[in-house]
Amino acid sequence: MKSSGKWNIIGPGLIVAATGVGAGDLVAALVAGTNYGLVFAWSIIVGAILKFVLNEGVGRWHLLSGKTIFEGWQSMGKWASVYFGVYALIWGFVYGAAGTSSCALAMSAMIPAIPLWAWAIIHGIAGFALTWSGRFRLFERAMNILVGLMFITVVGSAVLALPKLSGLWHTAVPDLPKGSLLYALGLIGGVGGSITMASYGYWIQENGWKDRSYVSAMRYDSAIAYIVTAIFTLSLLMLGAALLYGTDVSISGEQGLVSFASIMGNEIHPAARWLFLLGFWSASFTSVVGVWNGISYLFADFIRNLRKSHIDKRKLNQTKAFRFYIFWLTFPPMLLHFIGKPVGLIIAYGTLGALFMPFLAITLLWLLNSKKELPEEGRNHWLSNLFLALCLVLFVVLAINELRNTFR
Repeated sequence: MKSSGKWNIIGPGLIVAATGVGAGDLVAALVAGTNYGLVFAWSIIVGAILKFVLNEGVGRWHLLSGKTIFEGWQSMGKWASVYFGVYALIWGFVYGAAGTSSCALAMSAMIPAIPLWAWAIIHGIAGFALTWSGRFRLFERAMNILVGLMFITVVGSAVLALPKLSGLWHTAVPDLPKGSLLYALGLIGGVGGSITMASYGYWIQENGWKDRSYVSAMRYDSAIAYIVTAIFTLSLLMLGAALLYGTDVSISGEQGLVSFASIMGNEIHPAARWLFLLGFWSASFTSVVGVWNGISYLFADFIRNLRKSHIDKRKLNQTKAFRFYIFWLTFPPMLLHFIGKPVGLIIAYGTLGALFMPFLAITLLWLLNSKKELPEEGRNHWLSNLFLALCLVLFVVLAINELRNTFR
């Protein structure tokens, strides 16, 4: 059933964008504010625009071709299916530990009586419980609550810090300080972008959007999602600038987020520490729950196509493959909380992770210009191709840099 008004069609795009914002993005935005003030506000806005283009491309493909993104990849040759299968198993195993560890770090800072490893396991099981049944409305309600908490706490923290920005607004002039190009590109690439962008089509399918009449609704949904994401990330930039710009204090890694929360408590109000920690936790847990659900759709579709099964693609969340991948994300990675992360696995994880966003950009360029798969009015115009080409160049540069750092 079609929604009657614009405000009723704000849907799965926000889930995609929120899932793509994790602890690493919080760190990156805070560090940008700490080191450069408000200079890189422009890069956050550019990043949100480019992610909108990618998200819109995934949604348009699903609505106009009538095929899932995985069916599109498969049409490009077996190499795409092989790549995804290898990627999903290795990436999922390591992310299962990394994502829950991020949640645990935030929760442990609030309730230190429970060990870090125990919090990580609790969050993995919570993600399992919210997604195992395949009930999309349960997942959607949980994500909406988490996204609301994430937005209110972080933007609320930025509002509390506004008085401390009074002498820094002049730094908001767009610039590219010497030696900061890769830094700026990394910030652009990290605004709400992750493998879960490929899950968008499955989520709009669950929302009942299924043909060209929903294209405008999908575009509006994606636009709202990345406007909200830009506001969220700009709030983090402002926090870093307000409290740490011009000081010798630095933020490093996820542990730095806990330290920053303490700084907020000292500089603004003791309650501000809790506010920021809740934002850190909700950003981390949205990523976990979003991945547990979204990538399980992709994996189930991978198995469906591998077996040439006739299972209805609208029932992927009821398949054994869907549940297997949720299990894979939850329980085997618990071993990594105790034995550490093997070096070879980490290298493979970093390599595959760096290559996914270029893979998504280049496959969308191919699929959205396909005369065979899309009607003329649904294919890319020159502006869409230009933006997707910019995405491809950006992510290739970031991938090369990531691989250099991985193997250094």
